[in-house]
Amino acid sequence: MAIDKSLYAAPLGLDAMGIEEPDLEIEIEDPEAVRIGMDGLEISFEKRDTQEDEDFDSNLAEFMDESELSILAADLIDEVEDDISSRKDWIQTYVDGLDLLGMKLEERTEPWAGACGVVHPLLSEALVKFQSETIMETFPAAGPVKTKIIGKETPEKKEAAERVQADMNYRLTEQMPEYRPEHERMLWGLGLSGNAFKKVYYDPSLGRQVSMFVPADDLIVPYGVSSLRTAERVTHVMRKTENEVKKLQNEGFYRDVDLGSPENVLDDVEKKIAEKLGFRATVDSRYRLLEVQVDLDLPGYEDVDDDGEPTGIALPYIVTVDKSSQKVLAIRRNWRPEDKLKNKRSHFVHYGYIPGFGFYCFGLIHLIGAYAKSGTSILRQLVDAGTLSNLPGGLKSRGLRVKGDDTPITPGEFRDVDVPSGSIRDNILPLPYKEPSQVLAGLMNQIIDEGRRFASAADLKVSDMSAQAPVGTTLAILERTLKIMSAVQARIHYSMHEEFRLLKDIIRDYTSPDYDYEPEEGRPSAKQSDYDQVDVVPVSDPNAATMSQKVVQYQAVLQLAQSSPELYDMPLLHRQMLDVLGIKNAAKLVPMPDDQKPRDPITENMNILKGKPVKAFYFQDHQAHITVHMSAMQDPKLQAILSQNPNAQAMAAAMQAHIAEHLGYEYK
Repeated sequence: MAIDKSLYAAPLGLDAMGIEEPDLEIEIEDPEAVRIGMDGLEISFEKRDTQEDEDFDSNLAEFMDESELSILAADLIDEVEDDISSRKDWIQTYVDGLDLLGMKLEERTEPWAGACGVVHPLLSEALVKFQSETIMETFPAAGPVKTKIIGKETPEKKEAAERVQADMNYRLTEQMPEYRPEHERMLWGLGLSGNAFKKVYYDPSLGRQVSMFVPADDLIVPYGVSSLRTAERVTHVMRKTENEVKKLQNEGFYRDVDLGSPENVLDDVEKKIAEKLGFRATVDSRYRLLEVQVDLDLPGYEDVDDDGEPTGIALPYIVTVDKSSQKVLAIRRNWRPEDKLKNKRSHFVHYGYIPGFGFYCFGLIHLIGAYAKSGTSILRQLVDAGTLSNLPGGLKSRGLRVKGDDTPITPGEFRDVDVPSGSIRDNILPLPYKEPSQVLAGLMNQIIDEGRRFASAADLKVSDMSAQAPVGTTLAILERTLKIMSAVQARIHYSMHEEFRLLKDIIRDYTSPDYDYEPEEGRPSAKQSDYDQVDVVPVSDPNAATMSQKVVQYQAVLQLAQSSPELYDMPLLHRQMLDVLGIKNAAKLVPMPDDQKPRDPITENMNILKGKPVKAFYFQDHQAHITVHMSAMQDPKLQAILSQNPNAQAMAAAMQAHIAEHLGYEYK
């Protein structure tokens, strides 16, 4: 459609001004795209294709209307508040249980000033033991990662697995100095509340991968969720200083909007947690940001089918909102660009202690909190009873006067007393305080022992076991004693496997695809294709919770191997035993055939004469090696020397086995 008419009339008319009236052309082909042309000048109003103007990783909040963002922020904050209310009882149990740690010195005024305020260390003892045992098992000095080859094992895959293992252990122990402290904090929170989380992501400011501990009270999920993978909404409550937010805004990660001054008033739960830990805080001078992983059907970014029609399916996004100002800082897609199904990416790993009925697991607060509370109560009664027994109070008659009766009588001191009538005994009546009860002390010990046994914090009484007891009996006792802890360690092993997979994916994405394997000195590295051939798993053993349990297991295997040594690879068995014991340089103490490098046949003959292991490789000239070895066996000088050697039979057997190995490779 075209309209030939001017936009407006001149006051005197264009003819009166001597100007020829230009033709105005308005073309409307698409109601959402208008083009106006006049005398060579063209003005276009076209609909913006938002899905083509931005990169996949762009902050979509930069291209959305402020009104739409305000509605989205208000809806998300309301939903998050509902999620917080649904877990209020769980949080209250967690907060009340912090008292049982005894981290805060308590000055009691009831039933009298200075009454006993000691807390029985049952809960703290179980928690410290769990953290100490688990950190040694999951994070040894050499690094927490080992590799497993995917598919058929080949020499190339084996070399790639060694490079990936060395590279990831270097990153976790050297490049990521925060990993071990964050892991230990995670174990403390895991044992205490039964839940802990790790957030794995790429930090652009650090230029590397990061795995941070997230406390259970800072990660919120809706009621009825079974796992993080199926949760319709996962909210991470983050606290950032004003300077941190400005840095992220300057880098373009957040929208450059004015959030005002931080006004983060602590809620009742946060105040209680601070008080239980010995802090007095009412205001946090940081922004409280809600990072919500949620499925949304955003206007302008709808999911479409093959015909370009909207499907109405909500897609996974990560939305960051400032809670106080209710302003959206960022909206980003949460699926991989190459994923046609647009499945949600995982960024959190859930560590659980003892699974329960719902999403949240049970921790030591829930399992032995009642034992710790009862033990604390009885312990205070016993101490108070001893105090009253040693410093008794009582009644005295009104007329009785003692000089300096406002101060206690010191040992060896005698004071003057004015007695109105009768003897002193008749004017003073001490209250009948008893000594601390033996029955009460026995009850406390029984309660504490039950709590320790339930939490697997009791020490195994090795002195009660016979030194001649079979290894199987010892292993059975250990298994019964450590059954609960072994199950917990297996769950931690599974969660660490998930965490290492997320870290591996990030490292692979930011690793050079054609690395030439000439890194800086002391810095192992791997190329991108190496990470596609292997899987990364924790070095921890899910079948054994402690080193003592592993040692007993290997002792049982050694006893079996003594009856049939020909069935076992003894060097490998002894090497693994040394690794469990933590002996350094185990490879030098017990050399393995796999540690051997290709040698010429003369060197192999010399090693056999010295009693050293030898190994054939598939790429060697097997016919030449066999010829040299057979010649050595038929050499009269060597035969004369071997005839005087007591190990001649073993050397001949080693030579025959090595020749057979070459024959096998040649036949293959």
